[in-house]
Amino acid sequence: MDFGGAGTLLLAFGVTCLFCLLTWMKNRKWTGMPPGPTPLPLIGNLLQLNIWELPESFSKLSQTYGSTFTVYLGNRPAIILHGYDAVKEALIDNADAFADRTKFPALESVFKDYGILLSNGERWKQLRRFSMKTMRNFGMGKRSVEERIQEEVRYLGEEIKKKKGLPFDPTYLLTLAVSNIICSIVFGERFEYEDKKFLGLLQMVKEIFAVVTSFQGQLLNAFPNLLRFIPGSYQKLYRDLTKLKGFVMEKVKEHQETLDENCPRDFIDCYLIKMEQEKGNPDTEFHHENLCVSVINLFFGGTETTSTTLKYGLRILLKYPDIAEKIQQEIDSVVGQNRCPSVEDRREMPYTEAVIHEIQRFADIVPLNLPHAVSETITFRGYTIPQGTTVFPVLTSVLKDPKYFKNPMEFDVDHFLDNDGSLKKNEAFIPFSAGKRICPGEGMARMEIFLFLTTILQKFNLKSDMDPSTIDITPQPLTNGTISRPYELVLTSR
Repeated sequence: MDFGGAGTLLLAFGVTCLFCLLTWMKNRKWTGMPPGPTPLPLIGNLLQLNIWELPESFSKLSQTYGSTFTVYLGNRPAIILHGYDAVKEALIDNADAFADRTKFPALESVFKDYGILLSNGERWKQLRRFSMKTMRNFGMGKRSVEERIQEEVRYLGEEIKKKKGLPFDPTYLLTLAVSNIICSIVFGERFEYEDKKFLGLLQMVKEIFAVVTSFQGQLLNAFPNLLRFIPGSYQKLYRDLTKLKGFVMEKVKEHQETLDENCPRDFIDCYLIKMEQEKGNPDTEFHHENLCVSVINLFFGGTETTSTTLKYGLRILLKYPDIAEKIQQEIDSVVGQNRCPSVEDRREMPYTEAVIHEIQRFADIVPLNLPHAVSETITFRGYTIPQGTTVFPVLTSVLKDPKYFKNPMEFDVDHFLDNDGSLKKNEAFIPFSAGKRICPGEGMARMEIFLFLTTILQKFNLKSDMDPSTIDITPQPLTNGTISRPYELVLTSR
């Protein structure tokens, strides 16, 4: 008798039985879920998806399975919501049920469930409420957020003049300038553009963002227990996250040593004062772990998304110089050349506002949105979605929904202009998401985009060595639509 062969058969039989048992148990749990492609053992639907281009893969699947369907990322099911109607019904009409944040294994090894981004329940509610109130009321008699932005744009203008009309990639300067605004609000200081510690910090942020949104990041979230121990970009991600956390903890310590409770300088000071007020509460959420991670959340949110939008915006205006010229005409008419643009000017500049809206819609910089989770088992569109299930409200499918935008794949300012040339609202314009998890920094981001673009166009003309018709304004391929193409431009004084 071939005992080796018999042992192999028994092992195969045992594995098959175990798989069948697990499948049966899983199917019992997920009965009534939306339809979707049949998953394979362990890897789910990964072979049926292009992990480098998930938004495109989800769009193709929606043609077969409709606006609400299920995919398996590894052994974890995820509900995909495609198109504005499905996303609105979830995030707005059923806001409470869809307000949780799903697990992020790529980040949780360092951040746990602390901070604003990854937390749920009472912790998330308290931290979000405090952060939004502090940001909204920030200043307490000092400079407003608008003044800080205007100041930073002036610094940026001086750096642009140093280029002396030579071509340069704007990514570096835009990231420094935008990041300095959130640094001013959170840390109470701005950094010089040559500051080595500041440059190192931004490089870490760039690398972390690149890994988390990449193919490797998707795999890490799908197979965290396996891949977190494999050498490579995952290990560098953990090292960078740990370094970033250490930088923030150092800043918190400096603030504790110099804190004046009667004169808070920034977000950290306000938080430390709140910690002191809550020190008698054993269940308080205002402690160092939540402070550290919340600051990192704000720093990430206040740096990467806005600078990427501005980078896209300038590239789009290089492709459409006639649009840039019309914005400059509106600036000259409303603002002139003798003062800086202000937030109040937006009311009198409908064309510029329409262009900015269309830049945000077309740039579509967070195409998958940040995934949610259902806080309770819910019946949604006739399907049963169990508590804790991951949900992707696919933002690109909203911003490019043909039901709400006549030319969804084209850059078209008329999407936001009516026949009278006034700004036209569109309910599907939700670049900051919607519902209870809408980006808490929306107001500041909109202010930054307007003031940066208008001040740059007030002072400079945009030029490129490329023929505008050859400029590609789509994102880099194989990046899940999150990375813009590199380019150079020339800015000459007007």
